[in-house]
Amino acid sequence: MRSLKRKFAVAAAAVVAVGVSAVTYQASAAEAPSLQPPAGLKIIGQFVVGTGTQTYTCTGGKFAGSSVPEATLFDGANRKIHHFGGPTWQSESDGSLITAGPVANSPVPGAIPELLLEVKTRSGQGFLTTVTHIQRMNTFGGVAPATPCTDGQKTSVPYNANYILWGN
Repeated sequence: MRSLKRKFAVAAAAVVAVGVSAVTYQASAAEAPSLQPPAGLKIIGQFVVGTGTQTYTCTGGKFAGSSVPEATLFDGANRKIHHFGGPTWQSESDGSLITAGPVANSPVPGAIPELLLEVKTRSGQGFLTTVTHIQRMNTFGGVAPATPCTDGQKTSVPYNANYILWGN
């Protein structure tokens, strides 16, 4: 029994250490100078892409230009956000909805860029109503393929990222 309690205590300490490490990691990601939100804002939520794609449309024989996101974002408080074209974010628990536009970006080799976005419109009442800025950080994948294509053809490329929501 004593051995079992010790294993449980070690496992619990590991979970706490991982949790603290994740917070530290995301906080340092939020400090990227070119993507820093305005002073005085606080973090409203931190989300990770559960499943996500960036969809590109072929123009002039290649997949280039802007993409349309489709993703489900999760946080540690069991909140989910649907992220889709616009770009738009909608809380699945209370229906609040925001759209945002890019303010700054930072290229990431082999991945879509990291972004700072500013909220342009909002509707509904709920979790997202106080969000003013969004950071897309720690991006992975989502880059348009370099293969030739037929105009109008669409392709969806998996991606992953952290989204940090900032507000008052």
